[in-house]
Amino acid sequence: MILTVTLNPAVDVSYRIPDFQLDQVNRCQEIQKTAGGKGLNVTRVIHCVNGKALATGLLGGANGNLIRQQLDQSEITHDFVGIQGETRNCIAILHDDKQTEILESGPIITIDELETFLGKYEELLAQVEVVVASGSLPKGLPTDFYGQLIEMAHRYQKRFLLDTSGASFEFALATKPFLIKPNIDELSAWVGRMIRSEEEIIHALNQIASYDIPYIVVSLGKDGAIAMVEGDIYRVTVPSIETINPVGSGDSTMAGFAIALEKNLPPVEVLAYGSSLGTLNALELQTGYVQKEKVPEMLARVTVEKR
Repeated sequence: MILTVTLNPAVDVSYRIPDFQLDQVNRCQEIQKTAGGKGLNVTRVIHCVNGKALATGLLGGANGNLIRQQLDQSEITHDFVGIQGETRNCIAILHDDKQTEILESGPIITIDELETFLGKYEELLAQVEVVVASGSLPKGLPTDFYGQLIEMAHRYQKRFLLDTSGASFEFALATKPFLIKPNIDELSAWVGRMIRSEEEIIHALNQIASYDIPYIVVSLGKDGAIAMVEGDIYRVTVPSIETINPVGSGDSTMAGFAIALEKNLPPVEVLAYGSSLGTLNALELQTGYVQKEKVPEMLARVTVEKR
């Protein structure tokens, strides 16, 4: 089983307003509310392909109850810690072929809630083989919190996959997650310079390699990925597609990595499976969703070459 960790989840609220007007009253007929957060996207995709996932994290208030209800309706197993604060909303206004987002910062987590979650997390570690943690940290959690979770996973000999950015990403590197997935911007921020070429990516990978992280995957979006696995460099190429909604493709990729690693597949197959699910997500209107029956065909179209 795969444990997914979402510490700052949200209710994703989508308003489709084709003729959105600033400083005017806008009426919306098409509204969608979805259990959101990067970790929950990972969870849904694992569920889509019949993988076994257990979702945990922090939920509070009416929004937290809505997320629990949606997970129950989808028959997704979950065990979240309740908090006093209200789980945030993330609002997207879809208009004129554009997307305007309003992101709430979320609740402030108390020390007692932090300690309760750590106890729950340690309890759940004994039930799983792989841990995937995705997204930002809510207020109240220390910047090195992901590092604490990684060190606990090490004690239980569980592989920990991390997808985050900024200071929490930098603090986590020293604790040696099993897999990280920075994009170009995140990698550039880490090395302190703009990266523009594949050779510069490889040079940066060699810098991060000093942290002894087994899988370092640099996401290139529609251009695939470049990865360093146990010191070897791999180039992942994905097919050209007509993208419908790329949001959640990185989370879908993480879901694929987790599933493949749970099965102890070799690096080429891990990279191919993750990239396949990420590409399939971009073909769907719904965020964090893939069609299981399309996976074999996409796998056949993704190439992974060792450099």
